Amino acid sequence: MGKQVAIIGAGISGLLACKIQSPKDYYQFSDFPWPSSVTEGFPTQNQGHRLRMRCKLGVSGVATESLSTEPLSSEGKWKVVAEDKHSLSTEIHLVDFVILCLGRFSDVPNIPDFHPNKGPEAFHGEVIHSMNYADMDYVSAANLVKGKQVTVVGFQKFAMDIAMECSNANGVELPCRVIYKTEHWNLPDYLPWGLPLAYLYFSRFSELLVHKPGEDLLLGLGTVRFEPVSGKKWNLIR
Repeated sequence: MGKQVAIIGAGISGLLACKIQSPKDYYQFSDFPWPSSVTEGFPTQNQGHRLRMRCKLGVSGVATESLSTEPLSSEGKWKVVAEDKHSLSTEIHLVDFVILCLGRFSDVPNIPDFHPNKGPEAFHGEVIHSMNYADMDYVSAANLVKGKQVTVVGFQKFAMDIAMECSNANGVELPCRVIYKTEHWNLPDYLPWGLPLAYLYFSRFSELLVHKPGEDLLLGLGTVRFEPVSGKKWNLIR
């Protein structure tokens, strides 16, 4: 019997998990292309009908909880309780996996649990989530950080955006500090010769320079042929 998967959210991440809204040739991971047995560019009418029958629109997740005492075991199950916004009826689904694709605009901030009296209340300054910061207009956000010592916790995109805004507002007199657990490689924002460095990473030509498992002979020969170009590109970036 196949595995039952519940995808919560119908944004970019949710659709990516379902892989239904773009042609298969444009919607695949470079290292894991679609197998040759998949011949349709888009889902067929019958496939689309079956997918629509499986989708629940206008539904909000009430709660998700694990029914297994060992959530990481192969026999673990999840109970997903969902409420229909139109009929106000409640449904319970038992699934093997839950994929949360709530997104940045889900109004569900990711805030860690703290020990009693060890959380934001122990700090005499102001503590806000990046979601609350993003809800402010430009003037309010600028006035909030102007002339203050700011510490950003995190190292992903929103953390870097906020740290950059704080640095631009306060300069070197009040440097913004960034606290993180896992280091990521961030692309520099300067433009040598007026060319964004991101073009050297994310262009389709740059993708052609990387050998991928399962690619055909022609693409493999092209990768070998342009190997000197790839080496010079990475030397330039370093």
